[in-house]
Amino acid sequence: MTASKADEAAGLSPSNEENEAGRYFSPEKPCLLLLIDVILCFQKGDVPNMRFFSSLVRPDESTGAVMRWVHRIWVFFWLTVLGAGIGLLSLYLTSHSYESIDATALLQSYFKIPLLVAMNLLAPILLVYLGFFLLARPWAAYLLSALPFLGLALASYYKIQLRGDPVLASDLRLIRTAGGIMGNYTFEISAPVLVVLEGFVLMLALSYLMLRKERMSSRARLAGIMLMLSVTLACYFELYTSADIYKKTANNDLISPWSAVEVYISRGTTYPFLYSVQDMFPEAPEGYRASDALQTLMQYQNTDIPDDQKVTVVGIMLEAFSDLSDFPQLNEISAVRNLYEPLHELESRSVSGNLLTNIFAGGTTDTEWGFLTGYSQHEEFRSATNSYVRYFKDQGYDALYRHPGYSWFYNRSNVNQYLGFDESVFNETGFSDLISIDDALYKSDAVLVDYLLNDIDSRTEDDDPLFLFSVSYQNHGPYSSETYWEEYVTPEKTGWSMESCCVINNYLAGIRSTIEQMRRMVREIESRDEPIVFVFFGDHKPWMGNGSSVYTEMGVSLDVSTQEGFYNYFSTPYVIYANKAAKQALGQDFCGDGGDISPCFLMDKLFFECGWTGDRFMQLQRETRAVTPLMHEDGYRMIDGVITLDVPDNAAEVCRKYLCAQYYREHHFVSVS
Repeated sequence: MTASKADEAAGLSPSNEENEAGRYFSPEKPCLLLLIDVILCFQKGDVPNMRFFSSLVRPDESTGAVMRWVHRIWVFFWLTVLGAGIGLLSLYLTSHSYESIDATALLQSYFKIPLLVAMNLLAPILLVYLGFFLLARPWAAYLLSALPFLGLALASYYKIQLRGDPVLASDLRLIRTAGGIMGNYTFEISAPVLVVLEGFVLMLALSYLMLRKERMSSRARLAGIMLMLSVTLACYFELYTSADIYKKTANNDLISPWSAVEVYISRGTTYPFLYSVQDMFPEAPEGYRASDALQTLMQYQNTDIPDDQKVTVVGIMLEAFSDLSDFPQLNEISAVRNLYEPLHELESRSVSGNLLTNIFAGGTTDTEWGFLTGYSQHEEFRSATNSYVRYFKDQGYDALYRHPGYSWFYNRSNVNQYLGFDESVFNETGFSDLISIDDALYKSDAVLVDYLLNDIDSRTEDDDPLFLFSVSYQNHGPYSSETYWEEYVTPEKTGWSMESCCVINNYLAGIRSTIEQMRRMVREIESRDEPIVFVFFGDHKPWMGNGSSVYTEMGVSLDVSTQEGFYNYFSTPYVIYANKAAKQALGQDFCGDGGDISPCFLMDKLFFECGWTGDRFMQLQRETRAVTPLMHEDGYRMIDGVITLDVPDNAAEVCRKYLCAQYYREHHFVSVS
């Protein structure tokens, strides 16, 4: 029987068939809509001779055993495709996240290392499968995997664009802080982001059209859940924490191995992020034994500050404070030289040098807490810890903290208690009546200096000596690229873009104000009879443009594998000044080159200039600093003035003992005081 005769027997005319087919396959329809219609009709089995596809997508009671097995293969195939698609979209976005590396070349480099691709695809695939057994709805399973992994890729993309730093697992502890900071930035939906969003929507549609809700027994779903949980956990602990596998996925052809962000994105986003989870639970230094670390510390004796030398100590960590006149490109501009001349004059009357920080354009508290604890590396403090704040308190000092920003930034309200401060004042509790948080970006240094001077002057002779520490907020990025308030550089004089010149001008305008306030602070404390030692320093280099775009346009090298690039990337100024009364009380001149040191050594440097010995840990620090004044968390050390990763055995052993003692001190609260 021909098809037409069969249709006639069923009561259908040729025109009916044509109309029914045309409902789905009308050539006037757009291709995507046509594809969707085809899939829908496959699902329904409405197209003649297409019953196979209906059974494939959603079998019913009439579907045979063989077809049911084919259906299962179909389901697992598409679940794998969906999970792999998430991983591929993540790799695509990661390859476009860093302007210094050609995106196409980086994307191609991933596929030259099959293991690297597998590590980026396996995690979302496993989560899709787990979601499938949990929810029985493939589209929901896809969302369960896509939202965290594509969300991670987007977050890391924008963080690299804005801050030159990828998202690590440890950043999860600072989501609230990041939210407050990110509110200051403008996010553009770039072409790569748009591609990822379109890919996400397309795959979501396919997950709904190609797979329907599965009919599974509770027993089958539970078995599937348990199986996928077991496989996922096994894969994580066996694969994603393996240093050997991480080494095998090294992708160094297009990157500098000295650049943390380039090393990260060379492996994608998903894989290095999961690998970084273990950093949230840091391991002890190599060769660490608590008894040996304690023995190292007990070789020294805690010493007190003599009563007649207990001078007031005031510290200010300045947001994004940096001497850009160190760059030849800016030093040749007279307006820039003139701006920094007051700072250089002040440095000539003080002990001064460079801090070589662990951070660039962000991560303020790394420098802050390094100064307050002496730790070259540290975890986010979750409980009381040994610190130099507590040493001051043990010596009878009052320890006060001031910051015209919010208390929840970096969890400072809690961390300051763990560090031992008696009192902390933030924008919500002390500065809000003087300055708004918005104004704090532009003029809060003047208010901060007023506040600190009032703290000093409000004390009486009966009060305890004072350790007063503050963190500024003025000069926090981003800096406008559209207009400027003071002119130092112009496109006509430099050849740089107007956007870059605006960023530089606005940053320098804030720095000019900051230098003016530091000079005012020095004049004020010099006029007082009370002995006062004043230290101020920058926390990190400023963010300039998206990532390092302004530095790049200026021709400033940020290649940390070179001495020049390392200083350009990590150095900020520090100044230790003492008024006449303090010089007399301490018998020190407080003048000269202080050298270049890590932030963890700055408090020891201040104590040394005051003639104080300090506690056990500080004495160990002093001996370590004599061997290498740089203890960079990436393994860099300074040997005979040269920054290197190749450390002589004797120096390496000194550093190891220091790191072990540091770890012991951080994890054994006041056990060696």
